[in-house]
Amino acid sequence: MRKRLPTTSLLGVAALSLVALGLPALTTAASAAPASHQQKTERSVTDVVPAPVEAKADAKADFWLSPATVISADRGTGQVADYLRGLLRPATGYPLPVLSRSWGLPAISLELGHADQRVGTEGYQLKVAKNGVTLKANTTGGLFEGVQSLRQLLPSKIDSKTVQHQLWTVSGGTILDYPRFGYRSAMLDVARHFFKPDQVKTYIDQIAQYKVNTLHLHLADDQGWRIEIKSWPKLATVGGLGAVNGDPGGYYTQAQYSDIVKYAASRHITIVPEIDMPGHTNAAQSVYAELNCDGVAVPPRTDTDVGYSSLCIGKPITYKFVEDVIRELAAITPGQYLNIGGDEAHSTPPADYDTFYQKVSPLVGKYGKSITGWHELSKTNPPTSAIPQYWDTVDTNAAVAAAAARGNKILFSPANKAYLDMQYNEKSPIGLHWAGYVEVKDSYDWDPSTYLKGVSENQIAGVEAPLWSETLLTSDNIEYLAFPRLAGIAEIGWSPKASHNWDSYRARLAKQGPRLTAQGIDFYRSPQVDWK
Repeated sequence: MRKRLPTTSLLGVAALSLVALGLPALTTAASAAPASHQQKTERSVTDVVPAPVEAKADAKADFWLSPATVISADRGTGQVADYLRGLLRPATGYPLPVLSRSWGLPAISLELGHADQRVGTEGYQLKVAKNGVTLKANTTGGLFEGVQSLRQLLPSKIDSKTVQHQLWTVSGGTILDYPRFGYRSAMLDVARHFFKPDQVKTYIDQIAQYKVNTLHLHLADDQGWRIEIKSWPKLATVGGLGAVNGDPGGYYTQAQYSDIVKYAASRHITIVPEIDMPGHTNAAQSVYAELNCDGVAVPPRTDTDVGYSSLCIGKPITYKFVEDVIRELAAITPGQYLNIGGDEAHSTPPADYDTFYQKVSPLVGKYGKSITGWHELSKTNPPTSAIPQYWDTVDTNAAVAAAAARGNKILFSPANKAYLDMQYNEKSPIGLHWAGYVEVKDSYDWDPSTYLKGVSENQIAGVEAPLWSETLLTSDNIEYLAFPRLAGIAEIGWSPKASHNWDSYRARLAKQGPRLTAQGIDFYRSPQVDWK
């Protein structure tokens, strides 16, 4: 029977092997022996969130991550390999060099191509055996999503920012996995309250671990305009000064926005920018008088009322303004979609609303993009490439059902299920409750294919978890409302419908608690979950 080398022997082999390859020898932190050689593995491939399509545990196939471990990366997988190394090094202290082959060392191998055809473009296959870990996918996006599962097979302290002296066991077994829906999104409202680029990047890292692949940024509303538009400069420099309750505002330069987009892309997340219109436009109308029908600038607003503002539908300058904004935003947004709003336009008469979108919708296509927006725009008969986003709390909407019948895919984010800014209960210190109190079970226990009459599985683009910021001031506020509910919405978007089960999810979610703690995420410890 083959025996595992003791830790001291592994360290010696690692040091010799790494030096032989011309790589740095182990550091003092990396070569420190773990606190204990005994560790009960309480993790399994069947515990992953979101739940995989297929997972088979093998307790006899656990792999020990050691100072000798390398990351073997196929050509074209370097970015994912570097990302994985960045995740594992802080807590382990191990070198974990990225190599083109393992050279006989214990390895985590990233293989591009030759995966099971079922995994498609975002799926992956993961095998953990005693002699190594193999992660295989058809695309780097699939590898990236596989890494998110792999990190959950390690002890929760792998997410610590400093070296932890312990045994690093990867739970043995196999996973074959791919998403239910291709559009799995979170939304962050930076208009009601502004969040700096580094705060947005932190949120990107947090949502990526649950296989979210889209971040919708709500960039303009009545209280503030958050993106530089060079042809209308005062939108940001003046219109960006305010926020709810008179709190400090801010805006992104186009360079800062592009940097956020680039960072998101490194996490295989696409940014979808939103400029709400024809309502929710007070910030713009307060700095450019010509956008008002009477030519008089409206005063800035810092309250949270909705439905009172509207662009002037009959003025040609309105469409020059809208086209300039779409043109500049399209030029700095590599993703397919621009969100052109459409919700709560209570001050825009129905005929004017339709007129507005008959003129505006073609502008999105003119600049090479497709439309997404709130579900109200479905009544304007948008092109079938458009994705209406259903946010209401009722199970019937004739216009949305008709759009689905015409061929539009629907994005689901019902406010009483998916809105992360809803309070958990009456004692929640922040958040709103106009759509009801939404506990963790409420946010998980629904299905988009049965939520709205007339919209079935094959007519759904995916799901989104919006987070509106009327009551949010800090990243801790974001984390408290987003987590753990975002993980449940992500599972609805990724995992097979047949696997959807609250009792199973509740048990798996409990094991996410120590991981969120290790990451420093200030999550809500719901009494519905027996947190570990």
